[in-house]
Amino acid sequence: MPSFDITSEVDLVNLRNAVEGANRKIGGRYDFKGSDCRVEQGDKLLTLYADTDFQLDQMQGILLPEMTSKKIDVRCLKYGDVQKVGGNKVKQELIVRVGVEQELAKTIVKLLKDSKLKVQSSIQGEAVRVSGAKRDLLQECIALVRKEVTDFPLQFGNFRD
Repeated sequence: MPSFDITSEVDLVNLRNAVEGANRKIGGRYDFKGSDCRVEQGDKLLTLYADTDFQLDQMQGILLPEMTSKKIDVRCLKYGDVQKVGGNKVKQELIVRVGVEQELAKTIVKLLKDSKLKVQSSIQGEAVRVSGAKRDLLQECIALVRKEVTDFPLQFGNFRD
């Protein structure tokens, strides 16, 4: 019985390369000279430090294209609130969402059940496993999920025949 998994992964090596590239560009730009602007990477967390809100927006304008050039889907980022650090300095946390969240997994399973396609779907940790009788049904499922879920990056892999 053919099956595949719906997952959401981010290549952490490419993410680190994008952050380092963004920090290099920020350090080399004239409008950031003498400021304490930087992007720090933790485990699935990016923190942007800037002197003003305007510089924070400028840093996002540098970081997001850098991530896109490294083939990282920026829809995986969850933006936190802008926080005042001290004086007039600000910081913002960007959470890198990895894995299919429970709510999204439930909506995918419900979507597949409501589509009346003869497939079985089950939530397995941070992935959704879909199995059906024929490959054509699974390809229809992939097309349906791609069409309906547009606000979160999904990968379709681990295809077994």
